Amino acid sequence: MPLPSAMDASHYSVVSAMITPAFFLTATAGLLASCNSRLARVVDRARLELARLVEEPQGPRRVELETRMAVSRRRCTLVLSALRLLYGALSAFVGTSLAIAVDALLGYRIAFMPTVLAVVGGLLMLAASVYLGREAHLGLRMLDREMDEEIARDRQPQAEARAD
Repeated sequence: MPLPSAMDASHYSVVSAMITPAFFLTATAGLLASCNSRLARVVDRARLELARLVEEPQGPRRVELETRMAVSRRRCTLVLSALRLLYGALSAFVGTSLAIAVDALLGYRIAFMPTVLAVVGGLLMLAASVYLGREAHLGLRMLDREMDEEIARDRQPQAEARAD
């Protein structure tokens, strides 16, 4: 079996280097799938709250629903921002892979470009993760508040019955 020439070895190393960003692409794709699912859930919940809001007359319950709608809107904005950042990261990682090939074709004259694109992609993923963390925190705060409100509603008839 003949040994690969220096030129062949160079091509193999370029192809190997081009595959490395695929790990980042896989991680980004996983976050994108999760993010799309989260956005769908938040939108569905906002639609339910909107339907309840339309039927609710003026009063404290309507104010409560309006507050929930505002939180849902903020959650949607955070998830959408994370999605945009993740698509940017995906583009940066594809660009990293392509820049490695272009750099090899140009005789390694733009060696900084793949590194810059990889760093940009990593920073975009980091920023998206921060947005997703903020959205999750908002979701849990909203759930805590809803549970507290339901517990208070359940206790109110009991307190009224004791007063009679």
